[in-house]
Amino acid sequence: MGVAILAGKRSKDPSTQVGACIVDNDNKILSQGYNGLPIGCSDDEFPWDREGDALETKYPYVVHAELNAILNSRGSYLHGAKIYVALFPCNECAKAIIQAGIKEVIYLSDKYADTAPVKASKRMFKAAGVKMTKLEPKLKNINISFDINDI
Repeated sequence: MGVAILAGKRSKDPSTQVGACIVDNDNKILSQGYNGLPIGCSDDEFPWDREGDALETKYPYVVHAELNAILNSRGSYLHGAKIYVALFPCNECAKAIIQAGIKEVIYLSDKYADTAPVKASKRMFKAAGVKMTKLEPKLKNINISFDINDI
């Protein structure tokens, strides 16, 4: 989960920095992603607003962390893998997770549990046999130092 959260820090989204990390059964990292724009689309040329005219919000443009991680795998075999996500996946990401063959979603937050997209995700995950696990972290913080004297 730490890798997923760290990946999310790369997002230029000022309100929601979500990350995802896909691992195999040995917890070897296969891929990671964060919510951001497609390659070639400048973060500075597209909107990051949450409200307003639909085409002037982030929603039609942003690739969610889960889909980004799947696409970043560049064809790696993901069948039977697990995905760690900071935020429970929406219905569109759930479809991609299922199609990729990922068998477990491990999430940190489910703050949108009462929304239709998350309810749809859970319904699809149950139907497809994808396990949903809420992570109860033992640690609250991980500190990273870039001081070479700490290495």
